[in-house]
Amino acid sequence: MAGFAQAATPPMYDLLIVNGRVFDGDGRALEGAEIAIQGDRIVAVDKGLSQRASARRTIDARGMIVAPGFVDPHTHAAAALTAPEAAKRANLAWAFQGVTTVVVGNDGDGLADPARATAPTGTNYAFLSGFGRVRREVIGEVDRAPTAAELTQMQQAVARDMCAGALGFSTGLYYAPQSFAATPEVIALASVAAKMGGYYDTHLRVEGNTSIGVLGALDEALEITEKAGLPLHVAHIKALGPAVWGKAEAMIERIEKARASGRNVTADQYPWDASGTRVSSALLPRSAVDGGMEAMRRRLADPAKAAEIEAAINDNIGNRGGADRLLVTGIIGNPGVAAGKTLAQLASEAGSTPAKVAMDILRKGDANLASFNMSAENIKAFAYKDWVVTGSDGSTGHPRMYASFPKAWNDLVREGNMSIGRFIARSSGDTVKAIGLEGRGFLRSGLAADIVILDPDLFKAVATYVNPTALSAGVQTLIVNGVAVIENGKYTGALPGKQLKKTQTSAQCGTVPNP
Repeated sequence: MAGFAQAATPPMYDLLIVNGRVFDGDGRALEGAEIAIQGDRIVAVDKGLSQRASARRTIDARGMIVAPGFVDPHTHAAAALTAPEAAKRANLAWAFQGVTTVVVGNDGDGLADPARATAPTGTNYAFLSGFGRVRREVIGEVDRAPTAAELTQMQQAVARDMCAGALGFSTGLYYAPQSFAATPEVIALASVAAKMGGYYDTHLRVEGNTSIGVLGALDEALEITEKAGLPLHVAHIKALGPAVWGKAEAMIERIEKARASGRNVTADQYPWDASGTRVSSALLPRSAVDGGMEAMRRRLADPAKAAEIEAAINDNIGNRGGADRLLVTGIIGNPGVAAGKTLAQLASEAGSTPAKVAMDILRKGDANLASFNMSAENIKAFAYKDWVVTGSDGSTGHPRMYASFPKAWNDLVREGNMSIGRFIARSSGDTVKAIGLEGRGFLRSGLAADIVILDPDLFKAVATYVNPTALSAGVQTLIVNGVAVIENGKYTGALPGKQLKKTQTSAQCGTVPNP
């Protein structure tokens, strides 16, 4: 007797997202698409899923934009993400911007002991091998070239970082002790990351008009990556200070010429007209910090050397457009000043000069600065290039840590002429392609379920230079690895994030020697 064919059981998903305006990480609008999630994976993106299946939970995203979780390629969030306190590891400053993955270790910072950083986090994070950390551990804070043995030791350190899962090699050649390195030294280390499939992420040696100038610094970065053989990613691209505002077009021309020749060159950008730095980094000549901050303070105690440092600080204040453009946003140590005033205001109140106030700060500690020295025209010129992605350079004391993605949305989409699809791409898919991060950045079956659902009318920056730690508004739901971190605009307490690693083959890493 013939049996009756049984109807197939419709699939049961953990989560369905329906009725939203869905955009993939390549910028395409997926009209009518619904998204099914099972565990930590997207398992289907298609029309009519809710008609053919059921789910344990359904999110009605009517009126919302549904997109891949944003990816921030340049942050300073490592301390929070590796902290013992769960509240810090939640990384809410980024989560409330719609960010599901951040990169840490930028500017040559690296990540201390990445293998031991295993605690759960609110967002995912990937890391870079940091030149500053490597050079400091091998050579110290001094201004000299490495010996042959030291160079080998640094190469081995980069290789171990890459084998621990680093995406690439990061430098901050603007900062001591990295600023003491000549170009061939950097090429030797970048070549190690190149052999292991990494990219080169760099804070240019100069972003303004000092030393070799911003164009010379960009040429150096192009030379490093051409000779080492790896992609170049320029961190927080800018022309810093009125003296170089006219150089932005030449920077763009150099990069587009390199790209036209087949080179892989990209950049990230934050949407603020002020950079974030420290008095020590922005105003001191590099010779003053040969040997570290305590060596610098001994020089300040010598009247003749202090006079030389004061003259250099005066020059650097001028290069940044003047003391009225330098706002103290945070205090480090006990420098005897309060945040919220410019160097010009502090000097006027003290009956002193801005350079002397800066030196007084450095004798006792340091201070964070917001340096208002970028041109709105330049910011816009970079922003609309298809090789530029959204980034924050998020650090303490600057609103970019809490609000770069919604501010970019406001400036480029709400008040500019960038399409929603292009903004989504430059904040997700284009970023993961630039940094070589696989498995995220797109809404596709089999990829990680990292998804942001935002209200396009309410998505906005709340943080300001005066109140830099206000959480952004407008993200209704944030899903990280299939788990809601934000729901109905509020943090759920979940910590589903993890450290993401680039996989190296055993052949590449099995013979990395100990120094």
